[in-house]
Amino acid sequence: MRKYFLTFALSMMSLTAFAQADYEKVMSDKIAKLETTMSVEQFQALGNDFDRIAKKETKQWLPAYYAAFAYLQKGRMLMQSGKMSELSVNANAADKYLDQAEAIAGKDNSEIHLLRKMAYSLRMMENPTERYMTDGMKAMDELKKAETLDPNNPRVALIKAEDTYFTPEQYGGSKEKGLQQFKEALEKFNTFKPKTALDPNWGKAEAEYFLSGAAK
Repeated sequence: MRKYFLTFALSMMSLTAFAQADYEKVMSDKIAKLETTMSVEQFQALGNDFDRIAKKETKQWLPAYYAAFAYLQKGRMLMQSGKMSELSVNANAADKYLDQAEAIAGKDNSEIHLLRKMAYSLRMMENPTERYMTDGMKAMDELKKAETLDPNNPRVALIKAEDTYFTPEQYGGSKEKGLQQFKEALEKFNTFKPKTALDPNWGKAEAEYFLSGAAK
């Protein structure tokens, strides 16, 4: 009987280890695609993929986090092509997944607050004149929370640099100031170590893109 229980326990450990390895492989593959995806349709597909993983891995916060990120990237791509009426839909979808991620990871997560900032900013850009004092202010508040929770988070520095770069000089921004902040962000990326192989590690390529002058 003792031998039976030992065999059963070892079998369960093997199954758990296999399931964990499978989860990490699937997640790694999907996260890598987030870095190379260049179309609205592909971001939508990745959002769907991470949604399915989140429904299966109910104790993991990262699948929901990356589903939110996929929708935000989709929204940002739509904004670049001038499809402003679709921004709120994608920001709302991102918020839904961020609620799920926060329910697992807790409220003191810099990465989640940063994506919330991005969602508010995306929603604001659908109608900046009317929404700056509402969504715009909430975006600034979320950015402050993200920075307070982790002052060394390079993605916080990246998004701050973006804001400065695209803000007209009469409102306190400029491309010159933004480029200086991109340099500071890149310095943080060069020393940043994610907690695990699956934890957020995006953004360095974007900082390098702006500093290369390709954004002009």
